[in-house]
Amino acid sequence: MKSIKVFALTALCAALVSCSGQPSSPPSATEDTPEARRRAAEEYLRVVPPAELMRDTAEKVSENLPEPARANFIRAMTQDLDLEQLSTAMKDSMVKRFTVNEIDALARFYGSPEGKSVMKKFGLFMADVMPAIQAETMKAIAKAKESTKQ
Repeated sequence: MKSIKVFALTALCAALVSCSGQPSSPPSATEDTPEARRRAAEEYLRVVPPAELMRDTAEKVSENLPEPARANFIRAMTQDLDLEQLSTAMKDSMVKRFTVNEIDALARFYGSPEGKSVMKKFGLFMADVMPAIQAETMKAIAKAKESTKQ
């Protein structure tokens, strides 16, 4: 069960990281204020709903788990996850870290045909790389535990 929790946390982190690219964009006429950033972040989350991202990723990533663990993993990543809290954290971080232009660029990309295609394929991408992410995460945790014993 602990392995599934680490796997779920790793999948969540990887999925969120995938949404943080910063494609270039022309400057926006909107002033770069916290309120403008918040509105832009809300638009981005409308274009890239965290619930859809997590559902798709969970379904694809679960294919790498043993059959008995799949349903629990999908439930954890789609039903047990507090998506409102996740959305709030994403929005708050976007407002803190990105400019209005950067957030607008993200929304334009992920709202474009190419961006939508990327998002549809992202679950498959995560399923491909998740075994490596999980293996490396487990090795890093083991190494960290070993170094604290010394």
